[in-house]
Amino acid sequence: MDFKDTLLQLADKIAKQKEAIQTEEATKASFIMPMIAALGYDIFNPFEVIPEMDCDLIKKKGEKIDYAIMKDDSPILLIECKHCKQDLNLHDTQLQKYFVASNARFGVLTNGIEYRFYTDLEKVNLMDEKPFLIVNMLDLSDNDIEQLKKFHKSYYDESNILSTASELKYTTEIKSILNKEFIFPTPDFVKFFVKQVYDGQATQKVVEQFTPILKKSIASVVNDIISDRLNVAIKSGEQQDVPTTQEATQPAVEDVLPDGVVVMDEKKGIVTTQEEIDAYNIIRSILRKHISADKIVYKDFKSYFAIGIENSSYWWICRLSFGSRKKLIWFPTEGYKSQEKIELENIDGIFDCIGKLEQAFDIANNAYEAYKNKHEKK
Repeated sequence: MDFKDTLLQLADKIAKQKEAIQTEEATKASFIMPMIAALGYDIFNPFEVIPEMDCDLIKKKGEKIDYAIMKDDSPILLIECKHCKQDLNLHDTQLQKYFVASNARFGVLTNGIEYRFYTDLEKVNLMDEKPFLIVNMLDLSDNDIEQLKKFHKSYYDESNILSTASELKYTTEIKSILNKEFIFPTPDFVKFFVKQVYDGQATQKVVEQFTPILKKSIASVVNDIISDRLNVAIKSGEQQDVPTTQEATQPAVEDVLPDGVVVMDEKKGIVTTQEEIDAYNIIRSILRKHISADKIVYKDFKSYFAIGIENSSYWWICRLSFGSRKKLIWFPTEGYKSQEKIELENIDGIFDCIGKLEQAFDIANNAYEAYKNKHEKK
């Protein structure tokens, strides 16, 4: 099994077991030690991996780092571990103290799901405040795997990693800023675009007027990126292969659809609109940090448009009903025992429902995982 397959297998294990892990020690045993092994190190060889290595500080003795990866009798990577449900933002200063007391050039703070890699780009032997690489095992990309591979025992080259760490660090920071700006544009961000397209002065009132326009424009761009070759143009003759459970058939090239309609099933009375597809892609972009986007699917019904995990009929996250006068979105509550309805002014209103969307995702994901666990035991 190659490195990529090993990581993907571990990621699948984490997704299945994360709710059952109750302690930090269980996190280490189930998630972190397998990761160290995946990087090619023998977790039972003290010349390669030292658990609870002393990192005595000047003012406080007995400080220990959870794991130290060794090479030529010197630590090259320090790993500080937390429980898989812990917020890593609360623990980064602890790793900073250990980093100062060690000759290692790299430190990792992890809860077994998210791995934050640090080094000392700004000042030698003082750990940078921000990581140069963040990897989420529940949302692995090919680039993440390539960056992790650099820490594999067979490929480890300190100078090579350091040469790319600076670029990675700023790339990570910029991506984080863009993610926030795309969802909640700040006035300065809006002003940048206003100046490009508006001849007048960018007053507060103008910025307020352009904010929803910018959000809609961003959503449109994101939709194009994450739709994964979705091409709904009728001229193509068929709808591109996308991860959905859509059952309606694609009309022939010569068929003429009403403006804004993507797919029409006259027999079932189902009409799928571009607006529904746009809303679906917005929701995929929001939830992508929690689950792979290809697992979020849709199914259109006569009276509503359902979005869910794997099967939108069973594990639905929300249901849309977009009419000419009203745009409604329903969220499950109390474990599908009830529903909450919200009226949207337009599909950009989905961005104002992120909290409810994530709560609904938890309900759907818990139900989905429970179903999988039940059937895997049989």
